[in-house]
Amino acid sequence: MKFLDQCKIFIRSGNGGGGAVSFRREKYIEYGGPDGGDGGSGGDVWIEAVEGLNTLIDYRYQQHFKAETGVHGMGRNRHGAAGADMVLKVPVGTQVLEEDKETLIVDLDHAGMRYLLAKGGNGGWGNDRFKGPINQAPKHANPGQPGEEKWIWLRLKLIADAGLVGLPNAGKSTFLAAVSAAKPKIADYPFTTLVPNLGIVDLTSEERFVIADIPGLIEGASEGAGLGTRFLGHVERAGVLIHLVDATQDDIAGAYRTIRGELEAYGEGLADRAEILALNKVDALDEELRQWKSDELEAAAGRKPRLISGVSGEGVQDLLRAAYVEIRRHRGEEAAAEADDEPSADWSPL
Repeated sequence: MKFLDQCKIFIRSGNGGGGAVSFRREKYIEYGGPDGGDGGSGGDVWIEAVEGLNTLIDYRYQQHFKAETGVHGMGRNRHGAAGADMVLKVPVGTQVLEEDKETLIVDLDHAGMRYLLAKGGNGGWGNDRFKGPINQAPKHANPGQPGEEKWIWLRLKLIADAGLVGLPNAGKSTFLAAVSAAKPKIADYPFTTLVPNLGIVDLTSEERFVIADIPGLIEGASEGAGLGTRFLGHVERAGVLIHLVDATQDDIAGAYRTIRGELEAYGEGLADRAEILALNKVDALDEELRQWKSDELEAAAGRKPRLISGVSGEGVQDLLRAAYVEIRRHRGEEAAAEADDEPSADWSPL
């Protein structure tokens, strides 16, 4: 399945059905009168976050989505049926933006969340609604109201508890494959990862979290170099960033500063997110070189890095445990923030 994380679509709610102009004419019935029914309301356009989806590819080849028009009213006071709604099903984590691609309409951050994007037009009244002692035979009815239409953007930001960041070929895909059942592409050249990958880490039967691997960043990514920072949005929601640095490269400090610079340039609070720094691929180094590389990275980062190897598994379990501690702390902060947003049960406007 191809990965697609943003697309532009057109939505239109249904028009309301028109009211009917009709008069009752039946044999042996002395008094007739208006009996035009109302038109049905047009269908709404809804968007819903569902589980089991991780891409917007369904909206790649179909960009126009329209709800049904309401049925017109008929004689004998028969009202028209309402038009069927259009429900757009998207992955959890999808954001809906206006056509300017900046104004956020809704963020579907949990499964089952629904939002009304466009309301259908109301059905028109039939002439039976207008009868009265003055106007006993109205010859007019209301047309149905038109629906709403607009272009919107869908942008997917994957829901992950931890995010892997680093330069291309830092060993992120190997690390993801080692700690989860994910099977990302692994090769001995840069940019083997072209789209984000998700994996589930099972520490115990009750301790698990989702980890995301995004394509590697290079210097100038915030200005569009390489794959740019397009995929950094997929780790915006992460509670912790796992920063992998390739121990086999020459400039350890430069690699660290490059990634930190791109995180700060991207914004959205990523530079302030909890970070676990790890020196990867240490299985390829002897003890003396390990210590020298670790000291160099510690001098650049201001803290001691963890020594790990995605291939041999050295230090991986301890790193995952440390990441889970940060994730639990992040989840606790989010729960506290949501509790603060809810009004107190004792609050009264009087």
